[in-house]
Amino acid sequence: MKKAEIEISVLGGMADITPAEWDSLACPEGMPPIDPFTTHRFLKALEDSRSVGPGTGWQPRHLLARQGGRPIAAMPLYAKGHSQGEYVFDHSWAHAYERAGGDYYPKLQAAVPFTPATGRRFLTLVGMQETGQAALVEGAIRLAVENRLSSLHITFCTNDEAASGQAMGLLHRTGQQFHWFNQGYKDFDDFLFRLSSRKRKAIRRERAGAHGFGGRIHLLTGDQIKPEHWDAFWQFYQDTGARKWGHPYLTRAFFDEVQAHMRNDVLLVMAERNGRWVAGALNFIGRDALFGRYWGATEHHPFLHFELCYYQAIDFAIARGLGRVEAGAQGEHKLARGYLPVATHSLHWLAEDGFRRAVQQFLTEERRVVDQDIEILTSYGPFKRTDAKEWE
Repeated sequence: MKKAEIEISVLGGMADITPAEWDSLACPEGMPPIDPFTTHRFLKALEDSRSVGPGTGWQPRHLLARQGGRPIAAMPLYAKGHSQGEYVFDHSWAHAYERAGGDYYPKLQAAVPFTPATGRRFLTLVGMQETGQAALVEGAIRLAVENRLSSLHITFCTNDEAASGQAMGLLHRTGQQFHWFNQGYKDFDDFLFRLSSRKRKAIRRERAGAHGFGGRIHLLTGDQIKPEHWDAFWQFYQDTGARKWGHPYLTRAFFDEVQAHMRNDVLLVMAERNGRWVAGALNFIGRDALFGRYWGATEHHPFLHFELCYYQAIDFAIARGLGRVEAGAQGEHKLARGYLPVATHSLHWLAEDGFRRAVQQFLTEERRVVDQDIEILTSYGPFKRTDAKEWE
C-alpha cells in the first residue's frame, strides 16, 4: 500500500492549531514536558501578549507536516526583521551580506523567542523523527526560496538534531553555556563538599553575605504566585531589559498569560525587605531541568544576584531531584559557582552560494575555538580534581 504524501502548511499563529495536536508533537512523551518552551501554551502566551507578532520583528510562520491528515511534525518558525532576542548572534553575517549588496532581512528563524535554552526544534511523533525532520527542513527551505529570503536559522537545537541537520546539508554552529549538573546530591552541603576548599569557602561567604540583606527570600510556584508578584517582577524585568537590550522584549501581558496558563511551570525566587519586593529571579521548570530566565532588582545588595539566580536554583533542583540547572546565556562567572561549560548547537541554511561557503569556513574555525574554550574552562572548574575526572 502506498504511503500518503506529506503535506506542509504554514500556520499564522498558535490559534491555527489545537493544543492537543501541537503538544502531541512538542511533548510526545506526555506531561510534564521536557521543557515548557515549545508547548502550545508558551508559544501562544508570546503571541496573545503581543510579545511576538506585528511590529515586533517576530512574525509567526510555524510549520506543520501532516501525513494522511495526521500531524506528524511541527517547527516553531518566525520571519525575522532583525537579529534581536536570539542569543546566537549573526550580526556580523548580516553586515557582511548587506555590504555585498544583499538584503539579509527578513530571514527565517526556528527558535523559541528570547529563550536561549536547548530543546527540540523538530517536533515529531515518536518513530517519525527521520521523516518528520526531512519534511520540516524541506518545507522551511522551500518557504525561504519562494519568498526570496536570505537564510534559515535553527537555534538551540539538540545535539541529535544538529547531527541530523548536518547530514541534510545544513551548516552546524556551536556555542557555549554554563549548566549545573546534579550528581545525586543529598543537599547543598553535599554539593559543596565536592568543590575545592577555596571555592567552597567562597560560596559560603557569598551566601552568608546575600542573606544579610535584611529581608527574606521566598520560593514561589503554582498557586503560591499572585498578581502582586508579577507586578513586582515586571519592574525588575523592565530595569534589566532596559540595561541589556535597550527595551524589554516581553510585554507586561506576557506575565499575565503565564499566571493564567503556566504558573505550575514557574519558580519565582523573590527577595522581600521591609514589606517590599526588592529583587527576583524567574525560572521555568522542566521534567529534569530548571531553566533560569530573568533576574532584576530595585535595590543593590552584595551577592543577592548569585543567591537568587544560582544557589537557590541549585537548592530547588536538589530538592526536586532535577538533573540540571541551565542558567541562560553567557557568564564565565558561573564557573566558580559550580556551573560547567557545555556546547550549544544551531543549524543554518544560506541561499547565496558564495556567502554560504564563507560562513562555512568561519564556522569551522569557530567550532575549533569553542571546543578549546570548553576544554580549558572545564579544567579550571571548581570541583576537586578526582571528582572532575569522574564526571568527564
